[in-house]
Amino acid sequence: VQLQASGGGLVQPGGSLRLSCAASGSMFRSNVMGWYRQAPGKQRELVARISSGGIGNYADSVKGRFTISRDNAKNTVYLQMNSLKPEDTAVYYCNTIPSIRTLWGPGTQVTVSS
Repeated sequence: VQLQASGGGLVQPGGSLRLSCAASGSMFRSNVMGWYRQAPGKQRELVARISSGGIGNYADSVKGRFTISRDNAKNTVYLQMNSLKPEDTAVYYCNTIPSIRTLWGPGTQVTVSS
């Protein structure tokens, strides 16, 4: 079963997007969840993580602009992205932390461009 991220799109610099990722209940509730991204020609990187109790941590590059949250009732994790920059352009994925290879889905494309 893959994790399906959604909510990406084309947005102008300074704009906002909200990504969503739904997971199965048993896997979601007990795991730390993360949002990762991979830009063209770069390695995949972790940008935000959230504990099962809802505590978020962020990469320096997105701190203060991105907010990770989770709805345990809906088994869904979100990434609110504000003040987007062209360097945020990437395919965004969700997965557990540590990641599980079989859970990688196709991700959702975020393009920040004027």
